[in-house]
Amino acid sequence: MVVGGGIAGLSAALTASGRARVALVSKGAIDDGATRWAQGGIAAAIGEGDSEQLHFEDTVAAGRGLCDEAAVRVLVTDGPARVRELLAWGASFDSAGGALLLGREAAHSRNRIVHAGGDATGRELEAALVRRLRHSGVTVIENAHVTGLLSDQHGRCSGIEMRDRDGGGRRLLGAGAVILASGGAGRLWRHTTNPASATGDGVALAWDAGAEVVSMEFMQFHPTALAVAGAEPFLISEAMRGEGAQVIDGKGERFLFEADPRGELAGRDVVSRAIWERLADDGADHVFLDCRPLGALVRERFPTITAVCGEHGIDVTTQPIPIAPAAHYLIGGVRTDVDGATSLSGLFACGEVAGSGVHGANRLASNSLLEGAVFGHRAALRALGELAERPIARPADGGEPAEAAPNPAADVAAAAERLRDAMWQGCGLVRDADGLRRALDTAEHIVATIPAPTSLDAARLHQCATTAALVCRSALLREESRGSHTRADFPSTRDSWHGVLVMQKERGHRFDSNA
Repeated sequence: MVVGGGIAGLSAALTASGRARVALVSKGAIDDGATRWAQGGIAAAIGEGDSEQLHFEDTVAAGRGLCDEAAVRVLVTDGPARVRELLAWGASFDSAGGALLLGREAAHSRNRIVHAGGDATGRELEAALVRRLRHSGVTVIENAHVTGLLSDQHGRCSGIEMRDRDGGGRRLLGAGAVILASGGAGRLWRHTTNPASATGDGVALAWDAGAEVVSMEFMQFHPTALAVAGAEPFLISEAMRGEGAQVIDGKGERFLFEADPRGELAGRDVVSRAIWERLADDGADHVFLDCRPLGALVRERFPTITAVCGEHGIDVTTQPIPIAPAAHYLIGGVRTDVDGATSLSGLFACGEVAGSGVHGANRLASNSLLEGAVFGHRAALRALGELAERPIARPADGGEPAEAAPNPAADVAAAAERLRDAMWQGCGLVRDADGLRRALDTAEHIVATIPAPTSLDAARLHQCATTAALVCRSALLREESRGSHTRADFPSTRDSWHGVLVMQKERGHRFDSNA
């Protein structure tokens, strides 16, 4: 059973499909996830002058000391094979003269980013994988929301509880292994680059089932999201800066070199923080990305961004694009080993929902699609291996959930908006203890007042608030600034925090030191 239809879930389902009966559950249409939105590309050491070691070093440097180096080694070593597999599965990457075109993004030391359609890499990958899935024999269940993980008499994860999106009846589906690939949590914040499906429900499912979660304080804020009033969330790809676009303030001045000698090519955490500080100093709500230095290349190289900006009256060849940071990528998640296994027997996780350790405290650009392909593949192989070793047990059915107090739709919607505002204001790019406590209070109040939701909307909100509370608790505990976690009241990085925060529902939290 695979939960999620992005690159991680699709890779897992396709890898397992030849050796097991596989079902894939998506809470929307199968192509509604965040993978389709990915613009920048997929990183892999396949170019001349590049190496797995250089990719490893760049990833570890970006992670600010907290990467699991064994996991990073797996990522960069398996990466080229997964890119070749994507090509074999029908993905069409940009090329010239029979060779793949390789771009560079922030904090990469070499050109190693493979793109498709210029800035439509995710859309191409999603389409190719879905086409293959349709002919793979995998059972696809769309528009279904997973509301719980099931267990057998031995405590092993043995299936899922789900409801149809229209709020239809509760269904129990048994499985010998469950692979969570449900994506991220950007929609917990008011401003985000993420689609509506990115609500953190996979983390909440695993937490409620007793699995460990890790590094939840590390939410990466992308520095360049389109900042136009009324516009839908839209990412302005980091690849634009890689090609020479410049970040300027309202006076037309470049200011990123004040924060880092690499300027526009500094790490995402550095660029986001520098923009945030300039906005605060100027009392503005956006700065600009100036693409005019790219000339005519901008239309050819970034057709999607050009078109979307055009819809908002911005000609990227003559006008700078208004931008601001926005919640983008959940670095932490359900704790896994290098094969996607969680602390709960029978449960695996891959992609953004997983805390694999490859990103440390700050994700290197374009490692996310690679992570999904690499660890989706590995999780499927590990799950298949475990299935061969033990019989499949039937999940225990505790019966219909107890009736909860009514939660009118209007109340649920209002609470969801309060949560998003609280997370943006108290647990945003720059945090302090007072703001984090206010955000945590909001999240915990929602969890406490919807203890056993019976409506689908209430169930979704309960999961959102559960994951939001985990982020806030971790951010309160980590009393330092590191990578994508910035504390105004603890502005320095501290050696005593060289490690990861691990949380589990029944045992609380512990600190695993990397020292």
